[in-house]
This record gives sequence, structure tokens and C-alpha cells, in this order.
Amino acid sequence: MPPLFRYLERDFLSQQQSSNIVLLRPSMSFMLIQTPNPLTLKDALPNFSKTTHIFLPINDCRNANQAEGGSHWSLLLVSIVDGVAFHYDSLNPSNKDEAIITTKKLGILLGKQLQFLDLPDSPQQENSSDCGVFVCVQMKHLLLKKLMRANKQQKVSMSMGGKHIDAGQGRKTMLEIIEGFRKEGERRRS
Repeated sequence: MPPLFRYLERDFLSQQQSSNIVLLRPSMSFMLIQTPNPLTLKDALPNFSKTTHIFLPINDCRNANQAEGGSHWSLLLVSIVDGVAFHYDSLNPSNKDEAIITTKKLGILLGKQLQFLDLPDSPQQENSSDCGVFVCVQMKHLLLKKLMRANKQQKVSMSMGGKHIDAGQGRKTMLEIIEGFRKEGERRRS
């Protein structure tokens, strides 16, 4: 499990009893886009019957035999309650086709039509190597600063427009999270 997912799930989502948010693993997102009939994945994926939002990392790899391939990551945030899939791409529109395909397949799996909304105001990376950091920082921001702060009746703007992402600070934060897990593992083993 990616460290950021474990950190967000353990330290934040598990503390919110009313939280019905799923952080879908990159491998599950990849499996969803690669599978011709998404209904065949129903038993392999989480039960989404009570889920309000799903975060999906999207990769541009099209080769099903190369699960760790591809060259770019973006983030798809699906609001099941609103029927909208928000796409955040730091090299817009690099992963737009993959995000649209994933949205359609997830809609079939959920038995619900989803509107795809590409967000061109997403923060843009300045090089060709920060996409993974952008996905992690955006996921954390959208989860902690937007969804977890909203009450159930409140509509929340999912725009990242005007938000600056410091990739260097994002990397530093991820290293701190990983180091925390390493130290926790050492404490448990001793």
C-alpha cells in the first residue's frame, strides 16, 4: 500500500466514523481501466454502496502486461453523491483520455451515469517528473481541506484553481511520512 494512502486512511479517515471516502490503490485504478467489463471486478474492488467519494490515481500506461509502466499520473476524484468525476492533471490534458475511460467504467460499475469534468485550472508542474508528487499533494489537500471539513449538506468547490503546489515540500512531507512508518515498524519489532 502506498505510504500516503496508509497515512491518510489511518490518521484521518479512520478517525471519522461518518467518512465514506475510498482511496483506491493505483493497482486497482489500473485494473479498472484495463478490464473490458468493469462488472467482473465487483468482488475485487471495495463495496461502494455507502461510498460518497472515490480518489483514483490515473496512469497513462496502456499495456496491461506492464502494471508499473506509463510516464504520467493524474488524479480523478469521483463524487458519487453528485455524479461528477473531477480530473486534476498537472500536465493538462495528458491523461484526459485515460480519466474519461476510467470515469465511464466506474459509472458502469456503480450503475450510475457520471459527468466527467476536466479541471484546466489544476496546478501545473514545471518539469516532467513531479506528477506523482502533485497527485499526492492534491489528494491530501482535497481530502483534508475540502471534504473532511464539509458538513453533509454543504456543497464544496472542488477546484484547485489558485492553489500553488511546492513539489519540493511535497517530497519532503512524503519522506517524513515514510520515515514515521519506518520508525513505527522498528518500535513494533523491538
